Amino acid sequence: MNRFYLIPIALLLLTACAKDSGTDAPSPGSGVGGSTARFTISGNHLYTVSNTALQTYDISTSSDPKPGSKTPLGFGVETIFPYRNNLFIGTQTGMYIYTLAQPDNPRQLGFYSHIQSCDPVVAQGNYAYVTLRSGTPCRNTSANTLDVVDISNLASPRLLKSYPMTNPHGLGADSSLLFVGEGEYGLRVLDISNPLAIQEVQFIDSVKTYDVIPTQKRLIVTGPGGIYQYSYANLKQLKLLSKIPVQP
Repeated sequence: MNRFYLIPIALLLLTACAKDSGTDAPSPGSGVGGSTARFTISGNHLYTVSNTALQTYDISTSSDPKPGSKTPLGFGVETIFPYRNNLFIGTQTGMYIYTLAQPDNPRQLGFYSHIQSCDPVVAQGNYAYVTLRSGTPCRNTSANTLDVVDISNLASPRLLKSYPMTNPHGLGADSSLLFVGEGEYGLRVLDISNPLAIQEVQFIDSVKTYDVIPTQKRLIVTGPGGIYQYSYANLKQLKLLSKIPVQP
């Protein structure tokens, strides 16, 4: 099972985002990562998360990376997502928001608290999207939700609305679409044009999905069956383009 959670991390450096110059693109860096990634690159710095801390590395000289600041974050740190010169860090107790105004020394701006649960997170515009799921080692026994969090004030993120899900894992947003991996249950495509009235566009129950990476109308899906590539040029219907099977 662990190999499938490593796939989104490996993909972090696969897709260059230099062409994504809009303000709603991930922060400037070398690639696009999934919501369950444990490291990311922004500018000349690499940021990694362990179970308890955020570690910074200066990679100005790629052949000689230098460790920088290390920031304690408590327990249960799981994921890291870069957006607009900020880091959104998912933990079992909530979502941290760190500014990269000083890239070698990230500083906490805000914190969104939730029940103890696994929680991948992505951000777009003035909203962050967080999934909470049951059946995990994170002590969540009942909640399966998609939380929409207002991040217009990064110092004071607040929950706007929760949507019931089946067993949500990784997720990814691009413009008006949000893709949610429902683990063993499939892949959910949502219209988030209005985050307070999210509508389901499509649900594919034949593809077990752990994480997703949407970019330039292409969706990379990872799961126990392998790596899938879909086109979402048609916003109402995903089109399967390719599949790389992975042996268990």
